[in-house]
Amino acid sequence: MSSDKLKAQLRPLLKQFMGLRIPLFLLLVIGVYGFIAWRISVLQQAQPSLDTVSSKLQASTHIDQATITKIKQLQDNSVNVKALFNNARNNPFQE
Repeated sequence: MSSDKLKAQLRPLLKQFMGLRIPLFLLLVIGVYGFIAWRISVLQQAQPSLDTVSSKLQASTHIDQATITKIKQLQDNSVNVKALFNNARNNPFQE
């Protein structure tokens, strides 16, 4: 087959494609947005494994004993502040 015959056969297909390029482009864009929305939905509903959750909780909730002792000392030393907070809790609208 010569290239002239091939060009003559492909010319009608090219004209059809040129007429459909805008709807095909819009279909492609809608497909990409749909895929992205679906992927976000799947990733949003994914649950972490129990091992991951427990390791993150253990790593984030560790407080050393020196800090706990210091907090207790400060709590014991602030009797005036404690009384002020207790009074405000009993009647928050009192000045």
